[in-house]
Amino acid sequence: MRRIFTLFSILILILSFMTGCISDTEGQHDKSFFAMDTVMNFRVFGDRSAKKAMNKAVDKIKEIEKHMSSTYKDSDIVKINKAAGIEPVKVHDDTFYVIKKALEYGQLSDGALDITIRPIVELWGITSDNPKVPSKEEIDERLPLVDYRKVVLDQDNKTVFLEEKGMGIDLGAIAKGYAADEAVRILREAGVENALLNLGGNVITIGGNPDGRPWRIGIQDPRSQETGQPHFAIVGVANATVVSSGDYERYIQEIYEKTGERYHHIFDPKTGYPADKGLMASTIISSSSIDADALSTILFIMGYEEGFKLIEKLDNVEAIAVTLDKEVYTTEGLKGSLIQSNDHYRIMD
Repeated sequence: MRRIFTLFSILILILSFMTGCISDTEGQHDKSFFAMDTVMNFRVFGDRSAKKAMNKAVDKIKEIEKHMSSTYKDSDIVKINKAAGIEPVKVHDDTFYVIKKALEYGQLSDGALDITIRPIVELWGITSDNPKVPSKEEIDERLPLVDYRKVVLDQDNKTVFLEEKGMGIDLGAIAKGYAADEAVRILREAGVENALLNLGGNVITIGGNPDGRPWRIGIQDPRSQETGQPHFAIVGVANATVVSSGDYERYIQEIYEKTGERYHHIFDPKTGYPADKGLMASTIISSSSIDADALSTILFIMGYEEGFKLIEKLDNVEAIAVTLDKEVYTTEGLKGSLIQSNDHYRIMD
């Protein structure tokens, strides 16, 4: 399979940012900020125009959040959901593009990625102040509302319509990837040749490190609270994005502490329950962050065997899957490229 990113063997990840601060050394501009429910860290190299472009990229991300949030009262998504079964809603170009892209991935994955998962998300409330494990009856009642094929797009008028009342869209599995791509677009247009952007689990790079080496990206240890290690492996990339998903990001902490059961936020659209295909984490390496964002979720929901069958058919995409047994599997293009950084996991041949 063709790969347009470069993988390198490297030894250690060095990323240091201070939350809520902006620091500049000569030619280097750092910025940390909160958006899309996560802390984001930017490191951009260049002159004053690079710093200006970095701030413009931050503004663009916040604009995307305003349009695509499921909770902002005036967002496109909230308006679409309120008008479900009633009327089409005209949306911003960004929102239309992301929804269209998400529906394409819904079709590609046979519904493993389904942005109409919102009724299930609300039922469980994993990220709310009052999460719960709903009854099977409650889940079965809402599952018929989950069907990406019932989203109607009008390309000419840029409208979105949900066919049934009670339906709802959630772009949590793809919007951050689009935001990362847009940030890179803005920086490249300003002439930036080296940058490292971390959008809370979505890492994207421009070029390599200014010293000529690749960017060294640690793949998060999904059981870091148990192992005490931040990463289980490291990969070097240039002009690429590294996006991870997993059961460690958001889950019902109270139930986990009592029973050890991890009810997490990545739902299987076919069952209405948290995805349970034997993975604790999935990572995609690609040139497009919106693609990597969608595919990391798809891989987690499908499991590594079926997920890898899909991913191996795609150009410019590689994947890492971590099983509940702490075995690490990679697609063919990554074989031999991961550097193991702790001994709690086994990288499989």
